[in-house]
Amino acid sequence: MPAIYLLRHGQASFGAEDYDVLSDLGARQALVAGHELARRGARSPVVASGSLRRQRDTATIAAAALGVPTADIDTRWNEMHAHELVDDRLGAPGASAGLTSTEFQGRLDEAMAQWIDSGDPAWHAFSDGALQALTDLAAAIPRGRDAVVVTSSGGTAAVCGRLLGATSGGVIALNRVSINASITTITASPRGLSLVAFNDHGHFLADRTLLTNR
Repeated sequence: MPAIYLLRHGQASFGAEDYDVLSDLGARQALVAGHELARRGARSPVVASGSLRRQRDTATIAAAALGVPTADIDTRWNEMHAHELVDDRLGAPGASAGLTSTEFQGRLDEAMAQWIDSGDPAWHAFSDGALQALTDLAAAIPRGRDAVVVTSSGGTAAVCGRLLGATSGGVIALNRVSINASITTITASPRGLSLVAFNDHGHFLADRTLLTNR
């Protein structure tokens, strides 16, 4: 029974001109997470990631720590357009630029609730795409191996929400607490996909400077 580890990307560059760049801390988080997956005995894992730079760079670092080839790219693991959602909520393009991380999260929670509860086809496309990417990967993992997927908090929350049958509030709560380079574990069996652990970040507790969520 293969394990699929959903690894959130390391800390990006919130507030910078280009958010989609790992910070120095984010690169350290990716390395620690890669070593943690190796310590757990991930079996010659297949590595996949979204196409965003922060995801690809996290995957490259983690794969090197695991001693396996770098990631196959699947855009279905990309993050939702969080800043666009918040800008729409605030009523102007770029309106989210001046928000603190805490302010941004509050606005994002509101925007996600509206997005999901309105039945917006874009939400269904995002959520369905992430779940299908997981299903396709589970079917393709060679016997005796596991998989590591580098994605983002939104993709992980969408998948876990579907597996748990969560409401919009549940999906938002999962997204809100996601730690950078945390590990969510899903197993695949003939009975289907099962969520075993969510947002595991015990590998950072010995050095709490590694704990970030944006």
